[in-house]
Amino acid sequence: MSRIGKLPIKIPAGVTFTMKDNVVTVKGPKGELSQEINPVIKLELNDGVLTISRPNDEKQNRALHGLYRALVNNMVVGVSEGYKKELELVGVGYRVTNTGNLLELALGYTHNIFMMLPPEIKVETKSERNKNPLIILESADKQLIGQICAKIRSFRKVEPYKGKGIRFVGEVVRRKSGKSASK
Repeated sequence: MSRIGKLPIKIPAGVTFTMKDNVVTVKGPKGELSQEINPVIKLELNDGVLTISRPNDEKQNRALHGLYRALVNNMVVGVSEGYKKELELVGVGYRVTNTGNLLELALGYTHNIFMMLPPEIKVETKSERNKNPLIILESADKQLIGQICAKIRSFRKVEPYKGKGIRFVGEVVRRKSGKSASK
C-alpha cells in the first residue's frame, strides 16, 4: 500500500468537498480549487474524513494513488489555510515594487523586468533600509505559487561565489571559495 496514499485527509470545518464526473472541487474561506482525477481512483468521504483507494496493485495505479492523495490534500490545505512564500533579493541595487499584481524587478540588467501575476495570487513587497527587499506571495493553489516562485527565481539565480540573486527566506546557499583558495 502507498504510504502517502493510505493516509486519510481530514476535511476541516468551513470546507466543502464535491466530486462530479471525475472532477474534485474543494471550496473554503481562501477560495475554490478543482482537479480532474483518474476514474480508477476512488474517493470516499465519511464523517469529515476523506479516504482514497485504488482497485489493484498495478504500477500505474500505485503511482496515481499517492499522487492524487497529495493533490487533494494540497487543495484542502490551500482553501482552508492558504500557502505563503517569501523571496528575498540579495545584491547591491536589487529592488522590487508592485502595483496591484504587476511586479517590477530591478536586478542589475539594463532594463527592469515587469511580470504580471495571475489574479489568484496576492503579492506584497517590502523594502526596508539595510535589509534585503522581500517579495511575499500568498495563494490557495500550491502548484501555481510554486511555479510563480520558480519563474521569479529564474530571473537571477543565486550564484555560489558572492551569494547574490533571488532566494527563499531562510534558504542556505553553499558558498564556494574564489581563485585564491586553490593555492
